[in-house]
Amino acid sequence: MAASTKQATGGVEEAAAEEEPRILEPGAAPFGNFPHYSRFHPPEQRLRLLPPELLRRLFPQSSETRPIVGLDVGCNSGDLSVALYKHFLSLRDGETCSDASRELHLLCCDIDPVLVERAEKECPFPDALTFITLDFMNQRTRNVLLSSFLSQFGRSVFDIGFCMSITMWIHLNHGDHGLWEFLGHLSSLCHYLLVEPQPWKCYRAAARRLRKLGLHDFDHFRSLAIRGDMANQIVQILTQDHGMELVCCFGNTSWDRSLLLFRAKQTTETHPIPELLTEEGKERNRLRFWRQ
Repeated sequence: MAASTKQATGGVEEAAAEEEPRILEPGAAPFGNFPHYSRFHPPEQRLRLLPPELLRRLFPQSSETRPIVGLDVGCNSGDLSVALYKHFLSLRDGETCSDASRELHLLCCDIDPVLVERAEKECPFPDALTFITLDFMNQRTRNVLLSSFLSQFGRSVFDIGFCMSITMWIHLNHGDHGLWEFLGHLSSLCHYLLVEPQPWKCYRAAARRLRKLGLHDFDHFRSLAIRGDMANQIVQILTQDHGMELVCCFGNTSWDRSLLLFRAKQTTETHPIPELLTEEGKERNRLRFWRQ
């Protein structure tokens, strides 16, 4: 998953030469680039919370000539990216559909080239999912690669972005301002944004693992001012600072992480959200719409 260029080369060498220690010692992946992430956080835990028809309801005018274009930041080895693709197109295991590939295209990026290479080799939908190595916090490289992909579809922004358990790694490696900038970049790049923030207890656990392994602590951990209820902190940053609106919370995974859907406020005219999601009321009433 995601963070800084300055240690990326060392992380790759470690991945290639010492894969087994990385599996046994997850603290040795300081950017969240765990080699087998889906083994302990399986995609199914997210998928059960997300309605399969979500994208079709958010983008009812999408078609083969104007597909939905998405961005998955911190895709790891692609297991969740593929699972999301199949889930939103209602594809069964082993099923491939050339027509479906024209409806949804995902650009999936990760800082770890070893994981990206694995994702490319194992992806069953190479025409629809593109995997690239990218340090998302490198503005120059990010702009070039994302613009190149979007231009293939005549777009300047993505329809939807996925940020699944990435915010903590950005925060720990780039500090408060880095997290603020990261969320700002995403909000400017996407009409909708699905975020799964890690709670603060995960920050403490990540720091504790590094100390246990005798590794250097995260540069910013002890100086972070943004802390506590991280889901709420991220809601505040995106809604108050970056012009997004919280549309819905789809609930929590079994490891206690919220799935939060945001929308850029200027998206209202071109992509109005389903009316029931805009009504005031309890969260369960908003979610009932998606379970029908």
